[in-house]
Formats: sequence, C-alpha cells, structure tokens
Amino acid sequence: MQDLAAAAARPELTLADDGFGPSLRGTLDAAIGRATDHLLRRQQADGHWVFELEADATIPSEYLMLRRFFGKRDPAQEERIGRYLRRVQAQEEANCSGGWPLFHGGPLDISCSVKAYFALRLIGDAPEAPHMQRARAAILAAGGAERSNVFTRSTLALFGQVPWHAVPVMPPEICLLPRWFPFHLSKVSYWARTVIVPLTVVMARRPRPLAEIGVSLRELFVTPPEQVRRWPGGAHATEPWKTAFAGLDWVLQRVQHLFPAGARARAEAMAEAFVTERLNGEDGLGAIYPAMANAIWMYHCLGVPEDDPRVVTAWSAVEKLVLHRPDTDETYVQPCLSPIWDTALVSHALMETGDARAEAAVTRGLSWLLDRQITDVAGDWAEARPGVLPGGWAFQYANPHYPDVDDTAVVVLALDRAQRQLGNAGPQVARAVARATDWVVGMQSKGGGWGAFDADNTHHHLNSIPFADHGALLDPPTSDVSGRCLAMLAQLGHGPENPAVQQAIDYMLAEQEPDGSWYGRWGVNYVYGTWSALTALNAAGLPPEHPAMRKAVTWLKAHQNPDGGWGEDGFAYPRRGGTRADTDLRMGPSTASQTAWALLALMAAGAVEDEAVERGAAWLMRHQGRDGSWPEEDYTGTGFPRVFYLRYHGYARLFPLWALARLRNLRRGNSRQVTHGL
Repeated sequence: MQDLAAAAARPELTLADDGFGPSLRGTLDAAIGRATDHLLRRQQADGHWVFELEADATIPSEYLMLRRFFGKRDPAQEERIGRYLRRVQAQEEANCSGGWPLFHGGPLDISCSVKAYFALRLIGDAPEAPHMQRARAAILAAGGAERSNVFTRSTLALFGQVPWHAVPVMPPEICLLPRWFPFHLSKVSYWARTVIVPLTVVMARRPRPLAEIGVSLRELFVTPPEQVRRWPGGAHATEPWKTAFAGLDWVLQRVQHLFPAGARARAEAMAEAFVTERLNGEDGLGAIYPAMANAIWMYHCLGVPEDDPRVVTAWSAVEKLVLHRPDTDETYVQPCLSPIWDTALVSHALMETGDARAEAAVTRGLSWLLDRQITDVAGDWAEARPGVLPGGWAFQYANPHYPDVDDTAVVVLALDRAQRQLGNAGPQVARAVARATDWVVGMQSKGGGWGAFDADNTHHHLNSIPFADHGALLDPPTSDVSGRCLAMLAQLGHGPENPAVQQAIDYMLAEQEPDGSWYGRWGVNYVYGTWSALTALNAAGLPPEHPAMRKAVTWLKAHQNPDGGWGEDGFAYPRRGGTRADTDLRMGPSTASQTAWALLALMAAGAVEDEAVERGAAWLMRHQGRDGSWPEEDYTGTGFPRVFYLRYHGYARLFPLWALARLRNLRRGNSRQVTHGL
C-alpha cells in the first residue's frame, strides 16, 4: 500500500509504455476499486442513487422566511440552519468581505447576502454581533439592499421591508392572455412558469405575516426604501423591448387597482387550477423549491385552510428538501432533488469499470429508472409539440408535467449500453427506448438543437421585461443538452442520413466557439460544454482529424492547469448582456469533476495517448480520498449562469471513476476509440 500511495503522490506519473507499468497499473486499479466501492455503498435499498444538491445560502434563508411568515417556529432547526449560514459566511470571508457568494470562492452577491442576513435576524442574531456587522458593511459597500434583484425585493415586500412598487407588476391576468400576445406563459421556461403563476396571486393580494416578526432591515439600505425612486430591473434587457416593457410597467403600477373584479377572479381561478393540477404530491410544484413555496403563499392568499390536503401536500414537498448533516449538526435546504440524473450517471460510470458487483448494481438502478418513465402525461411541453407522445424522464423523483430532455437522453444511453454490455435486453427496455427516442426527436427545436424542457423556447424579447432581471426566463437550445441528444441518436445507430442527426451535427459545429470550446449551459462551463460536444461528435462519426475535434483538443490542452488538472469558476460565463469576447475566460483551481470531464472529452477526440491525459489522470489519483471519493467544495453545476449555481455532491464521486476506468479500458484494449455516446 505504501508503494501505491507513493506512486499516486508522484506528479511525474506516466501512463505510457503501451499500457501500464506494474506500479501504475496497481495504482490505477486501486483507485478505480476504491471509487467503485464508494458508489456501491451509496446505492439506496431500491436500487437508485441520490446525492446532495446544494445551492447558495438563498434557499435555506427563504425557507426560514417562509416558516416565520406563517408563525412556524422550530428553535432547534433554526439554530442548525443558522449554523450553516454562519459557516458559509465565514468560509467565504476572503472573497465576500463578510457577505455570501453564489458559489464557493465567488464574490459577494448582494441578493443572496440580504436574504441570509434577514434570515439570521429572524432567528435572533443581533445586528451588533460581529458576523452581522461584517455582513451589513459588505452589503452597504455593494450599494445596499435596494440593489437586490426582483425576487429578493418581492420577498422583502411580503415582510413589509420595501414598498410593493419596488417590484415590477406581474398581475394574475397574464394567465388570461392569448397565445398570440407578446407575453404568454407557454413562451417562458418551465421553471419560470411554475414560479410566476402562483406568485402573481401573491403579488396581487399582498398578504402580511401571520405573526409579528419584530425585525427591520432599514440598516441595510443606503437610501431608505420609501425614498428610492428607481429600483433596478431588466439588466438583460435590449432595445426596443426594454423601453416598451419599462413603459408598460410604469402604466401597470398606476392602474392595476382598476382591473375589473371579474377578470381578476377568472385569472386567480386559472392560476389556482394551474397550480393544483401540477401540485405533484410530496415532490411539489415543478419539483423546485421556489415554486413550492409560492404555492403555499398562493393558497393562503386565496383563503384555503391550512388543513386542506393541497396545503398539507405543499408543505410536505417543501419539508422533503430539508437536509440535516449529522456530522456538523447543520441543516440546509436543497433547491430540488436529483435521483434520476444521479442514477443514470452513476450507471454509466459503473458500467465502465467492468466490475461484476458494479454491473449487478447497475441492473438494479436501471430497473428503478425504467419504472419512472413518463408515458401517461402530456406536460406543458405539448403546447409546442401537440402531436408528440410523452416518453421522457424527469430530473427529480416525480415531475410528470416537466420531463427533461437531458435526463431522458442520459437514461436511454445507459439502457442501450446495458443491453449491449450486460445483456439487459427485453421488451420493456425496447419499448422504453423507442418511446423515449420518439419523444426526444419530437422535442428538437428549429435549427437542430434541443432545450432542456421545451421546444423552440426562444422568445428572447421576454428577457427584457423588468421582472426578468435574472435573465433566465427562457429555455433555448444549448450545446450540452443538444450534444447528449445527438450522442443518444448516434449510439442507437442513427447516422447522418437521419435528418434529426444531420441537423444536430450542423448545430453542434455551428455552436463551437472561435477558440475551439463549447459553451456549457448546465455545467461550469466551457470544459463541461466541450465534453458534451466531443463525446457527441465522436459518437456521430467525426474522426479525430476533423478540424472541430483538433481545435477542441488544442483548447483543452491549453487550459490545463500546471498541476495537471482542470478547473473553471462560475465567472467563466459571459457577463450580463455580453458575449464570450467581452470577458476573460477565468480558469480556476483544478477540481475532480472538471478534470474528469476534460479527460473524457480528450479521449473521445482520440487523444488517449496524449501527455495531457496522463497528467490529468495522475492528478485524479493523487487527490482521491481514503473513502474512494474526491474532495470538491466547488460548484461545478449551473442553474442559471451568473445567477444560480449548483454543487452536485455526486459529481466528484462518479465522474473521476468514469474517466479513470475508461482510460484503463482504452489503454488495455485493441482500439483507442470511444465506442459509447457518453
């Protein structure tokens, strides 16, 4: 064991010599074995995997506000959440000067910091406490709470901390608008839809907390809130829509109280029906926290009793996201749960190992996934694709109105590989793959790409409405999701003669950045996007000599860190309203998941023997923990670029295993070509 540890610690580790030398072969095998054991220990009793999904301090802060609004107190839980918020603040002190960031190592985010400060005040932290003084000073230095985003100001308005005119008007009557109107609910993303619909009722009714909160945030404002004349909004807006929507909001602010009572009643009834139809049991509206919380507030505004089954269910969904960490005695709240995604990805990683125990675990995991295909609900996506039969998978345990194209492609890729590798064939698998394939093809957008939840969700003028200051109202096609769909079709045997495949190839090639990378919408960022693209283009038959492949390899090698790994921070995304040319690409310290993505990308592009791959693999082996996983505090997942990031706790457990096992397979095999779509 000492020899293996010493080999793993050497930065000059090499994987050359037409295979492996005895020392490194043992080191690599040991690393793969430990990582495999770690994942096998994490499998749930029914066969699936689910890992923590952590966002910034916003969600646990909002949860505390929600409970306090309704007078629900749990001092022990509040202390555990407070402990979490204080730790994150202290951990990020160097970059945030006392506030809270959107991702580990990031700068202060004023909206996140205002909510975290407010939450701590609500549970009893005194404004004179040193950590609160530091937070307040950081917020004021950043412009004060009046610079918060729209969703933060709407929450503050509920607690009487800012006037309601601080929030752009979104009346319930938007539910009545016809489809031809410039704004229509079907024209925004699923997450915006589920968040906005119940929120319109709340904003119209303007409820007050059921119990006195005894807290004022005036100390966070540079200008007293009643004196602010111009609240920020529409940071992503473009002309002429910016001026048009700003003018419309100016009018609505002054006439909304004049709306006919009959129209308001119809609109609120439609909003209530929308939410109730999609309530989704204990998995919640849209299966995402903000929508779930807004549903509770909406039912309250409409006078629905607390013991009504809908309200009870809505609260149960919220509580399901609460996670207690016994080792630190902390509690935080996840934005949603990711079991479908986790199970599908782990299945790919374990199949790469060739371990009989792993293959048996994968068989159980895929059986669990098969039972969760959505075939009986034509969700909101059917508005744009009414002739397409349902057949996708969601991201969460249940979310039938909102299956995810990305998850569906990854599940199908796993099911198909299992049929070939493990013999997991059968009529149920064949039906599931065929149904899912038809659905994915039917969801292809114009131009050849895919969005995550909707087709042709490209009404970009809507990002100019004042309410959309986060710039994430839409779900347009992206390279990473499109790459997975192309990989799925190619692995299933569909070639360029298939119009969907050829259009997807053309889309992917057109989306390549001038420097050779691809933008990653759902992962941080260009390393993620480039992995998604190269695996897909390799599966589609592009040879390593293709100019796009060569250019991408050059980009990856140029952005490898001196230590052999790869890393990229959350500000690799273009700045608001900008393009890649407007911002410097910021590569960060090496991380396990991003290093693994880079290795998988290079191998897909034919660079199996490249020194960059050897150095990356050596980095992974040097940094593996004793339990078989890899430490990673960085947020390498993305909710909304530059607005909302995610730390997938499973990424550093599964992707390094996937990369190392694939490297071993390719070096030991007769071919250096990756033969899978992922």
